[in-house]
Amino acid sequence: MTYYIRLDDACEKRNIEKWDRIEALFDKYGIKPLIGVIPHCEDTMMDEYETDDNFWNRVHTWTQKGWIMALHGYSHKYTTTEGGLNPVNRLSEFAGVSLDEQKEKIKNGIEIFRMHGIEPQVFFSPAHTFDMNTLEALRSESSIRIISDTVADKPYSKWGFTFIPQQSGQVRKLPFHTVTFCYHPNEMNDVDFETLEKFLSEHKDSFNSFPTDQVQRKYSLWDKMLSFLYFIRRR
Repeated sequence: MTYYIRLDDACEKRNIEKWDRIEALFDKYGIKPLIGVIPHCEDTMMDEYETDDNFWNRVHTWTQKGWIMALHGYSHKYTTTEGGLNPVNRLSEFAGVSLDEQKEKIKNGIEIFRMHGIEPQVFFSPAHTFDMNTLEALRSESSIRIISDTVADKPYSKWGFTFIPQQSGQVRKLPFHTVTFCYHPNEMNDVDFETLEKFLSEHKDSFNSFPTDQVQRKYSLWDKMLSFLYFIRRR
């Protein structure tokens, strides 16, 4: 069993206290997560948080620890009700959006990262939803070839990208060889932190740094079955 953790919604406006708390927890157990950075956040739900003028310095600190940075969309603002290739939700910043507009989002997001001296290695979309235009935009406007999302047993190669499956929003045992747990620190409560720490203390040796190398393994019949069962259960 291999576990990864990703943290969503890192940006200038965030619950700094909770992000500091989860960072201390990960340092304690040697966890090196994937961090989803919103380069130009326009999501009004973040307005309740204070602005961290030191945010990009914090991003540099994370990279120095070996944490992996991901391009988490561009504005985190939903404009469609499409589910795309990974219909976990019926809303999206990317799925159902024209190729030209998606190219512009990816290009502008990458430019903001580079302006701060950071090169994102992974992509995942707000609400987990993206489509073939998203992949084409990434191919055209970035060097990113790793996607954190979709349901499968193990990482696999498809359409010229490596997909690292992401199957749960909380730590728990699941019938997959490789599991990515997705957390939103802004929204975590004390019970979430306590449950996470208990799992980390018991399974810390199964957690690895998020991979950035491409794989050759193809999407299998077993992957298709697991994905089918996942979405049946979700519905």
